[in-house]
Amino acid sequence: MAKILIVEDNALNIKLFCDLLAAHGHQPEAVTDSRNALDVAKQFEPDLVITDIQLPHVSGLELIKLLKADEQLSAVPIMAVTAYSAIGDEERIRAAGAQAYVSKPISVVKFAQTVDELLPDRHEAALIERPDDKTGAPHEGTPEIRDSEAGPEPQDQGSPTI
Repeated sequence: MAKILIVEDNALNIKLFCDLLAAHGHQPEAVTDSRNALDVAKQFEPDLVITDIQLPHVSGLELIKLLKADEQLSAVPIMAVTAYSAIGDEERIRAAGAQAYVSKPISVVKFAQTVDELLPDRHEAALIERPDDKTGAPHEGTPEIRDSEAGPEPQDQGSPTI
């Protein structure tokens, strides 16, 4: 589960983003006032920041620069979600420090894919076999990952005799 900070001033977009992220197993935290975003980010310690660009008070571009200049937050990936789609906007947003750019109205599939791409460690961790807490057996539907260099899977030889 990744902690994802959302900086967005539109209530409908906040609900959509939070619902999508929660449905994918993430922990979203929304900030509606960009003036508070840096402080909230320092307290929340997100794995990803998703920000609108057209924000009142502190623009998304300014916020991206502030996040990248902060020692504690500089390594956190940033995804810009914006209605800006003029020539040069994506380049300007990426130059400010955003790793990804998704234009509004968003495609739910593209949004989820971009989040996954920005959280590769989280995505890979979700594929690792997790045993059932009670039986120790893999959860049903959980893919089993084996080391290809370990050789063939051992065959069940029955219960050992003592």
